Amino acid sequence: QVQLVESGGGLVQAGGSLRLSCAASGSIFRINHMGWYRQAPGKQRELVATITSGVNTNYAHSVKGRFTIYRDYAKNTVYLQMNSLKPEDTAVYVCTLGVGTTTLNIYWGQGTQVTVSS
Repeated sequence: QVQLVESGGGLVQAGGSLRLSCAASGSIFRINHMGWYRQAPGKQRELVATITSGVNTNYAHSVKGRFTIYRDYAKNTVYLQMNSLKPEDTAVYVCTLGVGTTTLNIYWGQGTQVTVSS
C-alpha cells in the first residue's frame, strides 16, 4: 500500500516561512508527478504546485514567486518551501502523488494544517 506522510504545517505569522514535506512509501514506481493542493473553508480545492518526474514545475498564480516545490529523488519526498506567507494561504495542504505513464494512479496524503496569522 502506498502511503504519503506530510509534515511541516503549523502556525506562523504573516511574512513568515514554512517548509512542508511529503514522503512517499510503499510499492511505488514510475512516479509521474508529485504536488500539493490546498483547501480552505468556503473555498474549492486548488492546485498549489506540482513537479514532474523530471524538473518541470507548475504553480498557482497566487503563490508564484513565493513558494518553491522540489523533490528529493532518493527519498521519494517532495517539499514545498513557502515564503512571505499571507493569511490567505491558510488552508489544509494535501500532498498528491501520480504514478504511471499512460494511466495514472493518484494517491493522496492526510493533509497538514497551515495557519497564517495577521
